[in-house]
Amino acid sequence: MNDQARGFLITLIGVLCVVPDSLFVRLIDAPALTIAFWRLVVAGGFICGWIFWTKGSGPFLAVLKTGRYGAIYMVGTGASGVLFVLAVSLTSVANVVFIIASLPVFATIYSRIFLAEPISRRMLITIAAVLVGMALIAYGSGQSGHASLAGDLLALAVSALFAAGLTAARYAKAVSMVPGAGLSYLIAAGLIAPFAVPLAMPVDQAPLVLGHGVFIMVSSVLLALGPRYIPSAEVGLLVLLESVLAPLLVWAVVGENPGAYALTGGGLVILALFTSNMMALSRRDRIRN
Repeated sequence: MNDQARGFLITLIGVLCVVPDSLFVRLIDAPALTIAFWRLVVAGGFICGWIFWTKGSGPFLAVLKTGRYGAIYMVGTGASGVLFVLAVSLTSVANVVFIIASLPVFATIYSRIFLAEPISRRMLITIAAVLVGMALIAYGSGQSGHASLAGDLLALAVSALFAAGLTAARYAKAVSMVPGAGLSYLIAAGLIAPFAVPLAMPVDQAPLVLGHGVFIMVSSVLLALGPRYIPSAEVGLLVLLESVLAPLLVWAVVGENPGAYALTGGGLVILALFTSNMMALSRRDRIRN
C-alpha cells in the first residue's frame, strides 16, 4: 500500500469514528460537563497509556520541547473537547457540525496572521460563502426549538480553538502531536473536574461512556496521523463527511430534525469547502504534471 492509499484509509477511518461523537452526547443521560469529563478521561487515558507503554516518556517530552507551539495545540485541543459537548447540549447537532466545518477558514486566517501565508482569491470567496452559510444557521437558531445562539457560538469557539491548535502543530510538524492530544484531554478533564461532578454519571451509562471515549481516542490518533501522508485539501474533503453523516445519524436515531435553515446554511458551508478543496487538488495536480 502506497502512502496516498495509506493516508486516505487512515483519515477515512478517523472521520468515520468521529461521526457518532455527537450521538453519544445525546444518548448519555448525564450533565454536559460530566459527559465531557469522562469523554476526555477515557480518550486521554487510552492515548497516554498506550504511548507510555509502547514508547515511554520520550514522545511526551518531544511535544513539551516544542514550547509555545505544543502549548497552543494542547490548549486548542483540550478546550475544544470540552466546548464541543457543551455546544451539542445547547444547540442542534446539525448546527454544531456545520459550524465546526468552518475550521479551514480559521486555519487560513491564522496562517495569514502567524505564518505570513497569503490568502488566495479562492479562499476569500470560500470565506465569504461560509460566512453567509453560518449567518443562515444562526438565523435558523431563533426559529428552531432544537437550536440556540449560545450553542452556535460555542461551536464557533470549538472551530476557532481547534484551528489554532492545528496551525500551531504545523510549526512543529516534525513532532507527532498525538501525545499532546492525550495530555490535553487529561489536563482539561482535571480542570473541569470540580464542576463536572464525575460521580453523577449513572452506572448503567458506563458502556456508552466507554464506547464514546474509545471512538474519540481512535479518531484523535488517526486524524493526527492521516495528514502526514496526504495533502490537507484531501483531509478537508474527508472531514466534510462528518458534517454530512453526523446530523443524519442523530436524525435517524433520536429524531432530531435539523430544520430548513440549518440544512440550507450547512449545505452552503459544505459546498463552498468542497469546491475550494477540489480546486486546490486540481491546481496541485496541474503543477505536478
